Amino acid sequence: MDRRNAGTTPVVIERDLTLADGRTLHVYDTGEPGDGRTAVVWHHGSPNIGAPPRPLFAAADRLGLRWLSYDRPSYGGSTPRPGRDIAAAAADVEALVDAADVGSFALVGHSGGASHALASAALLPDRALGVLSIAPMAPLQQWQADGLDYWAGMIPSGVDSLQAAAQGAAAKEAYEASGADYDPGFTAADMDTFRSDWAWLDEVVGPGTANGPGGLIADDLAYVGDWGFDVADIRCPVLVLTGGQDRIAPAAHGGWIADRAPQGEQQHHPEDGHLSVLRHAEAALELLAGRIR
Repeated sequence: MDRRNAGTTPVVIERDLTLADGRTLHVYDTGEPGDGRTAVVWHHGSPNIGAPPRPLFAAADRLGLRWLSYDRPSYGGSTPRPGRDIAAAAADVEALVDAADVGSFALVGHSGGASHALASAALLPDRALGVLSIAPMAPLQQWQADGLDYWAGMIPSGVDSLQAAAQGAAAKEAYEASGADYDPGFTAADMDTFRSDWAWLDEVVGPGTANGPGGLIADDLAYVGDWGFDVADIRCPVLVLTGGQDRIAPAAHGGWIADRAPQGEQQHHPEDGHLSVLRHAEAALELLAGRIR
């Protein structure tokens, strides 16, 4: 039975899953078993909570898509998972979709969530239908990102933050405790994003930091560590959305991912930054939906 009425916003059901290792995973769902819609797992940025992207609800409804998502460990209602790498996301996604009685699914991730979406596609190959990776970072490990100048075009504060993480957990924790200023380098187009439907981002950032910096620290350590999978192993279509003015995750990172994935494709928007590129997410989601059916 469909819980929506025509023209209304889907109801988002939240609940806690208890995982096999005893952790709690706080999850979100805009559908229910048997509603006939294709499931899409949303992977949130850093530091956000995992509420599904309301600005894409209308498009998802039109395309027959059902959002599933979760707070990554240490964010929102999800308990920590010490030492997690990017690959660890796949097990949490598997628990999420199994609990929702979902077989196959697509994946969408923005910013820090984009790498986690890629992990789920690589490590759950028999279930992943396709990936939309928006403003992604590439892996730092040179064996994984050979040929990419990782730091080129990145804001100095981003370089400092990730280089602290590359020195290990103690250095990263000390960096966050120091109160060092983080300048996101948002462009004028990025700031305009907060005057659009994507002002929704403000609603997920505050709760994402309510538990302290633990989630952000865990994410950054995972980004610069061994990801635990190779983008080249992803069998399904990978659509990468990049902005030419992005200085948080420079477009070359997304280009590297698109080149590495066997079915990778880069949709590049030279005028956009890290947030304003989201204005193209609806068209990209429509393109992805066409590729997975």
